[in-house]
Amino acid sequence: LHDVDIISEGGASFRFIVGRYGSGKSFLLQTIRNYVMDRGFIVADADLSPERRLQGTRGQGLATYRELIGNLSTKTKPEGGALTLVLDRWISTVQTGAARESGLMPGDPALTALVDRRIYEVTSAVSELVHGFEFARLLSMYYHAYIEGADETKAKVVRWFRGEYSLKREAKEELGINIIISDDDWYEYLKLFAAFFRLAGYTGMFIMIDELVNIYKIPNSITRQYNYEKMLTMY
Repeated sequence: LHDVDIISEGGASFRFIVGRYGSGKSFLLQTIRNYVMDRGFIVADADLSPERRLQGTRGQGLATYRELIGNLSTKTKPEGGALTLVLDRWISTVQTGAARESGLMPGDPALTALVDRRIYEVTSAVSELVHGFEFARLLSMYYHAYIEGADETKAKVVRWFRGEYSLKREAKEELGINIIISDDDWYEYLKLFAAFFRLAGYTGMFIMIDELVNIYKIPNSITRQYNYEKMLTMY
């Protein structure tokens, strides 16, 4: 609970939950998950497995990222899959806030300009982080697609955020973005999401990874070591 307070004040925390099989680790995670969602956090959770690791050469790290993003949950969408909802809510909140503060009516060019400015403030804050420039471009692209009702573009941006593009060429053709999320850098994108969610009005982001025993069980000692080093990097 102290960690929750630290994060809600803009800090960060990292915990290992250690206990024997059946001692209640997963139950504790679920309890905390429900507690923080009630307090305006976004939660992402995933179980590790032989196909999902922290680091891999054949997509195992990216598979963990995809699972986390696929399981994004909020108080209003606790069952996961909340990414689109979060993006739409962010834009809608900015629009409503700008209209209320300025007294301008929807459709007024001055209101549109004000909303553009507010959206730009968020994207420019994100763009200062590692890989933030492309991330900010995609947020901006999503916003314009939302305004113009371009559902296909919105779907492509969400697909990119979910780590579902496997070829840079495909992402370049469809979105004009020259990079894709990979095994090597997926963790950087979780940091970008954490920063964005704060800017979008959420209390913070909680990431829960269960079944870490799968790392200990990796038979190849070099692969196992890489996974331990990834964990150390996160810590």
